[in-house]
Amino acid sequence: MRIAILGTRGVPASYGGFETFAEQLSTRLVARGHDVTVYCRSHYVSPRQLEYRGVRLKVLPTIRHKYFDTIVHTFLSTLHAMAKRYDVALFCNAANVVFVPLLRACGTPVAINVDGLEHKRKKWNWLGRSYYRLAERLATWLPNELVTDARVIQDYYLAKYRCPSVMIAYGAEVERRADPLTVRRWGVEPNRYVLYVSRLEPENNAHLVIEAFKRVRTSRKLLIVGDAPYAHDYISDLRARARRDRRIIFTGFVFGEAYRALQQNAYCYVHATEVGGTHPALVEAMGYGNCVLTLATPENLEVVGEAGIVYFDEDDLVVKLQRVLQDGALVNAYRQRAQARVRERYSWERVVDQYEELFARLTARMSGERRRNAVESEESDSVEVGERGTL
Repeated sequence: MRIAILGTRGVPASYGGFETFAEQLSTRLVARGHDVTVYCRSHYVSPRQLEYRGVRLKVLPTIRHKYFDTIVHTFLSTLHAMAKRYDVALFCNAANVVFVPLLRACGTPVAINVDGLEHKRKKWNWLGRSYYRLAERLATWLPNELVTDARVIQDYYLAKYRCPSVMIAYGAEVERRADPLTVRRWGVEPNRYVLYVSRLEPENNAHLVIEAFKRVRTSRKLLIVGDAPYAHDYISDLRARARRDRRIIFTGFVFGEAYRALQQNAYCYVHATEVGGTHPALVEAMGYGNCVLTLATPENLEVVGEAGIVYFDEDDLVVKLQRVLQDGALVNAYRQRAQARVRERYSWERVVDQYEELFARLTARMSGERRRNAVESEESDSVEVGERGTL
């Protein structure tokens, strides 16, 4: 199949979960023999880069602005994709749903992965939240298929809009190996640091993790991995909170092998997001063999099951993190549980199988519709010719 992926910043991944998803999905589909194009933004991927591990890259410009970056780039990407007439297209992010009809009008079937409930994110003003609420509703009828990445999100769309969706979770690799040389770049040793990963935005609660860690008695360090392009005030506040505690280290964005090394060599991982579906960093932390402590939201509980330690607030995190830091046997037990759960539910090969089946079903459905239209057209022409003959 000729497949297009639109709505991310592009590959190779250098920002967040959707980008890692696009990289994993596209490269694995190419390995299975499909022709995949990923649309990329020019301030994340060089316009000179035309290919990545067999995936075609189409790099287009956009407006670098919190509210226009995504939709302007996806609009330009959609215009380009219309002329290509792909067999199927996947849009990422509910905000991009308004462009789906353009591709469908050209005969390209479209699926959209809506991610989590974006209207709940604190970073958006009232206009942004209103737009995402509208996008949610449009996502229930504009695309050929609606894709959710967690049962909680699937149930939300079914309850609120009576709209069924295809649930396909995020994936992760299962591996753990020591890499002291890489992690020493940040002044830490394997198993001597606590890891936190997310975009540094308020609803991801890095401040909660920092305040809890400051109250914990340990010589281990806390690595805050992540950044955000439009959250300067919040990030400044985080750094101010951590200024007097030399155990807390900010790494900025980290990707690729360095990111894998940080995940695979952590003593434990703390997850604190409160909005979204299946959070990539949480699944990755489990796959990379971490003992995971997670904030008790429905989405996070769905992911960890019995394979993680759940906390409810800052005070609870202090108590449970202190216990974990003092009990290596407990950590090892949860590491094994976490990797077993990822093997069972969140392997990338399983995720790609599900998307491949979805794309095949969409293309087959479109081919069937075209055949029916052709037959109806021929029958109509035959009737018209017969009527003329009678006359």
